[in-house]
Amino acid sequence: MISVIRITEAGSPDVMKVITGEKTDPAAGQVWLEQEAIGVNYLDVTQRNGAVRIPLPSGLGLEGAGRVAAVGEGVDNVKVGQRVAYATGPIGAYASARLFPAERLVPLPDNVSCEDAAAVLFKGITAQYLLKSTFQVAQGATVLLYGVAGGVGQIMAPWAKALGATVIGVVSKPASVPIAKNAGCDHVIVFNPTTLADEVAKVTDGRKVDVVYDPVGRISFEASLNSLRPRGLLVSFGASSGAPGPVELSTLNAKGSLFLTRPSIVAHTSTAAEYQQRAKDVLSALAAGTISAHIWRTYALADAVTAHSDLENGKSAGAIILTP
Repeated sequence: MISVIRITEAGSPDVMKVITGEKTDPAAGQVWLEQEAIGVNYLDVTQRNGAVRIPLPSGLGLEGAGRVAAVGEGVDNVKVGQRVAYATGPIGAYASARLFPAERLVPLPDNVSCEDAAAVLFKGITAQYLLKSTFQVAQGATVLLYGVAGGVGQIMAPWAKALGATVIGVVSKPASVPIAKNAGCDHVIVFNPTTLADEVAKVTDGRKVDVVYDPVGRISFEASLNSLRPRGLLVSFGASSGAPGPVELSTLNAKGSLFLTRPSIVAHTSTAAEYQQRAKDVLSALAAGTISAHIWRTYALADAVTAHSDLENGKSAGAIILTP
């Protein structure tokens, strides 16, 4: 028997229920994966509470790691007994075991644990495409990064530093300043939308930044635009304060011919080849010590309700994983 988290309606963490299921033989192109660790991401919360709609009833979770227990016909990229990880779905990671498409599995290096892989891969792929595709961070770049104390920020800050950037971190409270400093930020600013741009100008001697990575959304949007140098890029990739409002194109012109983009992980992992390339880059960076897992807390799969409550209420200070 296996344990699976299911939801039949959107709502509070209590809508998640543990049910039992049976092992299923993998079809062609599939594997049966016995999971050892499951990553918890804020996207899981928004899918559960209805902010991001998914067909119901449904499982939850897009990231996990474990061992291949059986393979279907035509599978030759992984073998039985191999340790593997995945991110970006298909949805249903909150389970002790599951079917999964073999082409979306990534073999784990010997020095990367299942726990670390499950804590890093989804967030790491986000960091990877933001730093290497959305804007190619390189030696001499200056970046402004919100949420440095969070899961994605803890990966992006040291990776951007390794690529040669000056990193200005933005945190929500003074208590998070040491966390941001430890992640490698050159400067740390406690967020205030009315003063942020002036503080950025001060620490850059008036030059401001090449790129802003903004997962906050509505309340930070104007401050982010005002923190950019002429022809700088605002990367709006989240909406923790609500989605940003419409922007007049003339505003971008008036503020210095700025660029604006709203990227998604789906558009950057749409093919198996691109997904594999990004995932392997993340695991290589993890194995090399460029980035770290920063696991804040591990919960049993049966305690997913508590894990979601802690994440949603801002209690976490790093990655959360579930273990079957």
